[in-house]
Order: sequence, then structure tokens, then C-alpha cells
Amino acid sequence: MSPAPTRLSGCLRRRPGRLERHVSAWALALGLIGMPAWAGAQQAEAEAQPQQLADAPPQSESGSIDFAADEVRYDNEADVITAEGNVQLEREAWRLRADQVVWDRRSGRVTASGNVALTSPQGDTAYGDSVELTDTLRDGAVANLLVVFDGGGRLVAQRGVRLANGDMELERAAYSPCAVEDDNGCPKEPSWQVRAVRVSYDRVNDRIRYRGARVELFGLPLVPLPGLSHPASNRAGSGFLVPDFRVDRVNGVEIEIPWYWRINSSHDLMISPHFYSGAAPMAEAWLRGLSARGGWQVHGYATYSERVSVSGAPTTAGQDAFRGYIDATGGFQFDPRWSLSASARVTTDRTFLRRYDISRDDRLRSTFSLNRNGGSSYLTIAGWAVQSLRVGDSQGQQAIALPAIDFRQRIADPWAGGLFLLQANSLALTRTSGQDTQRLFGSAQWDWRRLTPMGQVIQLTALGRGDIYHSDNITATSVPSYRGDDGWQARAFAAAAIDVSWPLVGTFAGGNQRLTPRVQIVAASPVDNVSIPNEDSRAFELEDGNIFAINRFPGHDRFEDGGRITYGVEWAFNRPGFAITSEVAQSYRLSNQGSLFPDGTGLTDRTSDIVGRTTVALRNVIRLTHRFRLDKDSGAVRRNEIDATVGTRRTYAEIGYLRLNRDIATLGEDLRDREEVRVGGRIGFARYWSLFGSAIIDLTDKAEDPASSADGFTPIRHRLGVAYDDDCVSIGLTWRRDYQDTGDARRGNTFLLRLAFRNLGV
Repeated sequence: MSPAPTRLSGCLRRRPGRLERHVSAWALALGLIGMPAWAGAQQAEAEAQPQQLADAPPQSESGSIDFAADEVRYDNEADVITAEGNVQLEREAWRLRADQVVWDRRSGRVTASGNVALTSPQGDTAYGDSVELTDTLRDGAVANLLVVFDGGGRLVAQRGVRLANGDMELERAAYSPCAVEDDNGCPKEPSWQVRAVRVSYDRVNDRIRYRGARVELFGLPLVPLPGLSHPASNRAGSGFLVPDFRVDRVNGVEIEIPWYWRINSSHDLMISPHFYSGAAPMAEAWLRGLSARGGWQVHGYATYSERVSVSGAPTTAGQDAFRGYIDATGGFQFDPRWSLSASARVTTDRTFLRRYDISRDDRLRSTFSLNRNGGSSYLTIAGWAVQSLRVGDSQGQQAIALPAIDFRQRIADPWAGGLFLLQANSLALTRTSGQDTQRLFGSAQWDWRRLTPMGQVIQLTALGRGDIYHSDNITATSVPSYRGDDGWQARAFAAAAIDVSWPLVGTFAGGNQRLTPRVQIVAASPVDNVSIPNEDSRAFELEDGNIFAINRFPGHDRFEDGGRITYGVEWAFNRPGFAITSEVAQSYRLSNQGSLFPDGTGLTDRTSDIVGRTTVALRNVIRLTHRFRLDKDSGAVRRNEIDATVGTRRTYAEIGYLRLNRDIATLGEDLRDREEVRVGGRIGFARYWSLFGSAIIDLTDKAEDPASSADGFTPIRHRLGVAYDDDCVSIGLTWRRDYQDTGDARRGNTFLLRLAFRNLGV
């Protein structure tokens, strides 16, 4: 057996310069492709006495070679031309550099030795100790070859042979894209390399194939790779990718062996069979396409196994069934104005995604949207459908929206200098086992904003809207306040608002501060909200983001009428490396009519709860956001939400905390109390290593939510792992534990080994 190849880091005797492009043909490594005999050199070297050439002569005609050297000798008796010292040859942008070049005209042998560098017209360079060529310069051999790719990859071989057809055979070779020098320029072992007894280059197919190949990771043999091949250029090529390994309680040991097929320059396909020790195999496919107008992709999974309901019982005892999932997306730009986007997500059952750890989404949304952007106008024709995976949800109650049309037009006000916004909206909701609703409305809104000489910011808003609704099968909606009346309904209303804020700016503690008091008055005509179905205004929570809105309900089906005054103050402080912003606000309803907002939202009484937000940022090390809602009477915290990040990009900690305490006896479907904490972090050490982890814990107890089964400290899942990431390899080992069962998606441990090599796998 041939001796082992020299390690890659030891093969570099000189540091190559920056490369402009990829080696488009590996034949550069072994010859000056297409260069004819040295016609120009014969004339220049005809004299017997040595010459001193300081510079290369001007570019010669096609078919000749320009060259320069410190010394050129011609042996008439032996018919040998020798050039020594900084030898440079060039023909039509092909360049050869060497310490010495010898041409034996009788044997037809051309030999270049000493720091040989061959450069293509594209700027790619191959290095070697010596090159032997025939006088046709179409076949030959290189000793101690080094090829450098534009992406940073290197291939070395003790010997290489180029055949007349352009193919190459390399002996005792090694390949790696990893750095072979540290930051101080000292040699170091590459993180990984592929070593092979023989490497072949197929010029026609632009592909490199290995024989007797194996991967070394940190100098240790890892795994043999029979049949390994990959493209010679940067473009992707067909072949097997690096396998993935996973172990979990439900499926046992899992191995995924992806295979990639590059169909053409704009389409590709990846097929990944998944094999399990405790479950039937599963197939995964990912098809992608790209055109001048846009792109699309289809990602799917399919298997044949026993389907288990969310209660944990098999749906068909003793029988297997087809199970799968489709995720398709696409986007197209037809011209500067018209565009189309679409997505589809569908699964066969509620537990498939969790069972195979594909996704933890509990609702799958499929949409399409045709858009026209006219600059000052915008048109959207859309539709969507939702598949619910939640326990207890009825799929027949999930709405299908088709069509959903929205048109908006901005028009400058020629009289007062304001801006008009015209809107027309149409929506049709259909359910297979529920209430059907159709809606059409048109609105006109006028906005005017001015800055007074004293610095106050005044904004005026006027709004008028008319709606037409139609509903049937309203008794299928379980919440009476959401139903509205059966049949056709119509309403019209108007609203106006004045909003005044006064930013006061000054210096403080070495920085700048801004104090901005704000007052808003809103008046709206009576609005019929009782006979109108509520489809898109159900989930309401008073917060800093909506307390100053002219309509504090989300969506369009509910509109807050009557009069109110909203007041608040914002304080901001900035100095180099530090910033803090805090705001607080409250509203008061001017009329004593009953509230449309349900209990627990903070707007039931005439005086609202107090809402606020504080954001703190210290350089790029600390960022904290705190949102709160305080009871107007007792000062109790009804909402307490904290999101904080501390650390750098490499070492950091994250924490999120949420507690909703609405203090109401009857909790609706959108008003449940809950308390949870989310933590995560990463610790970087030893430059390339890191430890990471995360956890989600449910802190809700029965006193907060009687419908919850939590006991005050219920872990949802946690994750711990260790990772290594450098410039060319990524390794990770993760342990995850789930604490909840849903059908055949069982609680338990999952172990995932991730291994990714740069430039290897396609």
C-alpha cells in the first residue's frame, strides 16, 4: 500500500496570495493548458552567452510566449534552453512562475522547478515543487502539488498526472477547506481533512472523486468514505450529504442519510430517508426552483405507521396508516407593481409533527396573497386557511377566508395640507361546522400633523366608515357575544381625535434627556357592536402599544365609541453607551355607558388600568424591556412581562417572564391567566467551544387558572448541549427533555449529534 500522504499543514512552504476566482478547471494544477511551444523563446535564447533580462518584453503575437528571467542560457550542443532566477512566462493571460525552467528540445520535455506557480486567466493558482510536461504541454506530472481554491480550500498530493484529455490523477492526496495557519501565521493542523490514496478529476463533468478516502477530525481517523465525490467548482453537485444522528424515547435511534440532486442551475432536490430503531422508516424530500420572476420550494415528509389520537389511544387499533406533512412556499414578482406570495402547510394528524420533531407549531396556516403596489395605492387579494393541532379544538370551527380583499389609496390634502387615506375591505369566512360571515366596509381617514412655534406636536384625525355584514348558522359559535345577529346587518359611524405632545429636551448626568407629556381626546358616534359578529377583534389586552390608538380593538369588527381622554408621559435618557426609555399612560371614558370590553382587559370601568413600558440598553451588553399593567384601584400588577438579554454574541444569558393576573372569576377563551418563565444562555470558552441551554417552565397554578393542570412549577421542556464551531467545522451534542405527552408524541429524552463540514457533502 502506498505510504500515507504528507499532512496538509506541512505541505505549505509558502503562503499563496489572494485568489480572485475558483479553479474553473483543475487541469491548471498540472500544465499550462493550450500554451504552444516557446516560439518567442527560441528567438530570444538563440545566443550562446547568458543574458540579464530585467523586464519581460512586450506582449507577443498570438502563439508566442513572453518571458523574463534573471539568466537565460542556450546549449547548442545539447539543444537545451535553461532559464533561471525569477522565471516568468506568459501567453494570453496564462502565467508560469518558477525558480528554473528547462526545455530539452530533442526529447520534447519541459521541466519547471522550484516554487512553481501556475495561474489561469481567471486568476486561480496552483503550486508545486516541480512540473514535467511534454512539448505539447497537454500532459505531464507535478511533484508535491498544492491547489488553492477561491473559497479557501486546499488540495495537496505527493504526485499528480494530467492526461491528454484533461483528466487528472493525484496520488496520496489530502483535501481540506480549513485554515492551516493560526492568527500569528504559525502552521497548525486543519480541523478536518479528507485523505485518499488516489484522487481523480473528471474534466467533462467537473467532478472530483476519491478512492480509499477517509475523514480525519482533529488528526484522528473518523470514518471511511467509500465513493466520496464532490464538484470541482463552487456550484453544488449531486451526491450524499453528511448523515445526522438522533436518539429519542419514542423513535429510538435515528439516522438520516440525505442525498442531493442538482437537477440544473435553477432546480434541485434533496431526498432524505430516515431510519429508526423503534419506528417505521420515513421519507423526506425538499424540491426547490428559481426563475427570473421568483422562487418556490416544497418540503414534505411521509411514512406509514400507527396513528395515535391526542388522548393517546390508537385511532385504528392494530392498523397502520399514512402519515405526512407538506410545507410549500413561493414568491413571484411579475413586474414592478404586481407580486404573488403563497404558502401551504398541511399535516395528516395532530401529533405527527411533534412525534418526529419536525415542528412544535400548534396551528398550521396556509395563505396566498396577490399584491399590487402603485406607490400611493396598495391592493391585496388574499386567502387563508388554518389547520388546528390543539387538543380540544374542532377543525370544523376553523375559518377559511376566501377572498380577503383590501385596497388603500393615499391622497394629499390640497386645502389644509393633511393626508387622506381611503380604504375598501371585503372578507368572506366559511366554516365546515360553524358560523359563516361576510363583511364589506369602506372608510375615509384624514390625518393632519403640525409642529407649533413652542415645540408642541399636534395631530388631528377624522374617520368615517360604513359596514355591511351577513351571517348565518350563528348558534354554532359557543360564545354569545361573538355571534352577532343572523342575516344582513349594516352600520355607519364617525370618529375624531386630537393628539398633543410636547417634547421637552435638556441635559442630564452627562447625557441628553427628553420628557414628553401627551394628551389625546377621542370622540366617536354610537356604534352598533352588538348585532355585528366578532371574528377578528376577540383577543384584546390593554398595553402601551394600543392605549393611544383611535380604535383600541384589534381588527375591524369592533369599534370603541363614545368619548375618552388618554394621558401619559414618556421619558428618555441617552448618553454614550447607555439609553433608557420609559412611558406610562392611562385613559378615562367621558360617558358612563356600559363598557364593550370584557372584564380583565383593563378597560371595563370608566378609568382604565395604568399601562407602561421601560427599555434599558447598556452598550451591546445589556438590553431589558419591561411591560406592565397596574390595577387602577389597588395598584396590583395585572400584567408583568420582562425580557432581558445580558452578554455578548458569544457569551450571553436570556430570560423572559410573563404573568397575567386579571382578577376575574370567569375566564374566557382569550382571557386565561398564566405565568411562565423562559431562560436560555450560552457560555463560550477555549475560543471555539461553547455550552448552551434553555428551559421553559409553567408557573401557573389552579388559583390563577382553574382549567389548568399545572401545579405552580411544571417544566415544559429543557435543552442542554455543547458545541464546537470554527471556520470549517461545526459539531454539536444536544440533550433535550420534553415533559408533556400528546398522543404518540411522548415525553422523554432526545439526543442529537450534529456534524457539519464546510465544503463537504455536495
